[in-house]
Order: sequence, then structure tokens, then C-alpha cells
Amino acid sequence: MLTVIQIYQRNQRKMKIDFEKMNGLVPAIVQDATTKNVLMLGFMNQEAYDKTLATGHVTFWSRSRNCLWTKGETSGNFLNLVSIQNDCDEDTLLVKVHPQGPTCHTGSDTCWGETNETNPLLFLTELQDFIEKRYEEMPEGSYTTKLFHDGVNKIAQKVGEEALETVIEACNGTNDKLTYEASDLMYHLLVLLTSKSMRIEDVAAELAKRHDPEWDKKRRVAKSKGEMK
Repeated sequence: MLTVIQIYQRNQRKMKIDFEKMNGLVPAIVQDATTKNVLMLGFMNQEAYDKTLATGHVTFWSRSRNCLWTKGETSGNFLNLVSIQNDCDEDTLLVKVHPQGPTCHTGSDTCWGETNETNPLLFLTELQDFIEKRYEEMPEGSYTTKLFHDGVNKIAQKVGEEALETVIEACNGTNDKLTYEASDLMYHLLVLLTSKSMRIEDVAAELAKRHDPEWDKKRRVAKSKGEMK
């Protein structure tokens, strides 16, 4: 029976890549799979591509040295492969990785001197992914499972309780306690959204829509004229 990695490698080898346009090479854009930041640009030939799949460490073709080089083979700062995608013209690769240390030879996180930091807001998506998994598997002993078993009304009630505690800390507590209670509120809100087959991204999209100055203009105009019931 094939492992998940073996199935991935088999499917990747079926991917058609046009190495002929640039005399046997294709650009390989390397992106952090977690932060989504672009880390570097390298070039691969068929041999580098095959070695990347075989080892799980991103390997390039060095145009200056005319040889293969695996990022991290000297420094230890490997680029651990997550996935490879081909573009619409089949001549440029997007290589998603988990970097094991700085990417640039200068010691910088990226080859553009940028800091490769995770946006903390991305964790909300990751957390809801985990909550959805709980919803699918319903493991015993899980607090999240218990919430789902209790039903949407109980979950909504819990959101209300956490909202009240957040308000109390905002008015009379410390910032640390406010952060703690707000975290409880966000967690229970994510559980509520999941129970309604909704995502935190749906809420973000609604807020983005409202950020547009033209949002709901007709409603606001009607309200100002007293035409709304």
C-alpha cells in the first residue's frame, strides 16, 4: 500500500513541466507554506526536480557552478518540501516549503532582506480548521466535542457569557485579563460558526464589504430620509 508521500511523489512526476523554453531550466519560486511569504527564487532542471521529490529537501541547479545544490546541505537551513505547483504555461514552479532556518546565504529570512514572520491572524483559520476536524471526528473527552453535542443554542449561550466577561474585563479589568476573555470569546464564536457551517472568513468578507464607502448606500440614504420602516 502506498503512503501519502509516495502517492504525492507519483502524482508530481506526472506533472508536465516545460524545461525546454529556458534550455533545460525553469524558475522555482519558493514560498513559506505557513506565512505565505516568498523566500527566494531559484532554478530547477529535471534532475533537481526529481531529487527534490525523492529527498523532500528543495534542490536547485546552480547556474554559476553548473551543478546541483540542495539548499541547506552546508548550512543546515534546509527547505522542507510541502508541495510543488506548475503555472498555466507549465514553465514556472511554485514550491511551498517549511524553512529550517534563514533562507538567504546572508542570514536573512528571505533573499529580499525581509523578516519571515507569521501573521497571528492566520491562526484563526488554523484554529477553525482544527475545530472542524473535532466536529467531523467527535473524539471523546474533548471540550469542543461536548459543545457540539450540547447544540447550537448552548453554544450561542456560551458565546453570550464570554462576551459579557469580555465586557467586564474591558471596563474594570486589566489588559491581560481582557486578552484572556477575548480569546475565550473568539474560540466559542469559531465553534458557533462551525456549527452553522460558516467560516471566520465569511465574517472577514462581510467586514471587508462594509469597509467600502459605497456599502449599503441605498439603505443609509433611505434611512436619512426617514423612508425606512
